[in-house]
Amino acid sequence: MSLFERLKASAADDWNAYVDHAFVRGLGDGSLPGAAFRNYLVQDYLFLIQFARAHALAAYKSRTLADMQAARGGLGAILDEMGLHLRVCERWGLSAGEVEATEEQQATVAYTRFVLDIGMSGDLLDLQVALIPCTLGYAEIGRRLAPDGVDAIPAGHPYRDWIAEYSGEAFQQAGVAAHAWLDDLGRRYASDNRYPELVAIFRKASRLEADFWEQGLEAA
Repeated sequence: MSLFERLKASAADDWNAYVDHAFVRGLGDGSLPGAAFRNYLVQDYLFLIQFARAHALAAYKSRTLADMQAARGGLGAILDEMGLHLRVCERWGLSAGEVEATEEQQATVAYTRFVLDIGMSGDLLDLQVALIPCTLGYAEIGRRLAPDGVDAIPAGHPYRDWIAEYSGEAFQQAGVAAHAWLDDLGRRYASDNRYPELVAIFRKASRLEADFWEQGLEAA
């Protein structure tokens, strides 16, 4: 079993609370209030700024060229995702200036600073375990919400563009690359003695993801 699958199994309750949150179900069936999605869009953009910093930190923490290249790939995927967010925000009447001028809310700060703190205090494996719920959780959610492909989602679905992004080939391939890199790091740096600490990081990051969804719902 891969390191990621072991972590998921060890933190199953927290993982499922994240990927099967009411916010996610609302995205899937289109019932999510627009106010919740607008709040999420803005906060997720601010969130991604900090996650871009974390991926840059991963490059600094890398000791091999291959790891630096993997970190660069993760950073590139985040920057592409930020572009999508601004385009979706514009369709919801939110300008880039408005988004960037908004203050980070509590759940945004809690999650992003947790990841950055893990990155600063730990090694590359610790940081990747803190980052991976975001990448692979969104990839799993994308597959769940578009099991038959995005073309099967009605054109009038309010969140079709969002689902298309995370179920699409580009993001899914970014998830495959992140999964492979984590497992490679695990083979090199993980140990049985270290595993409980990695589970604790993974579990906390998954809970913070669920809190981030909840923050959006509370805004509605």
